[in-house]
Amino acid sequence: MSYEKVAQAKHLFIGTRQTVKALKAGKVNELVLASDADPVIKSMLLQAASTADVPVTYADSMKKLGIACGINVGAAAVAIQM
Repeated sequence: MSYEKVAQAKHLFIGTRQTVKALKAGKVNELVLASDADPVIKSMLLQAASTADVPVTYADSMKKLGIACGINVGAAAVAIQM
């Protein structure tokens, strides 16, 4: 996965709650999901992305995804709005 998309995004929704809200509101162009995120969280986010017809890409880890977002903690998911 290219972390450049995350860095170049117009707006990011970082974290599970913000991502789900953005997906339901139709504000998301792409969902980036950490491969090592909790399976329950991944399942919930994949279902929300499927319902919203949003493509999903995977990041190597929560830690790397958090760094790409400019935060000092891991991120399970990031929704990108271009």
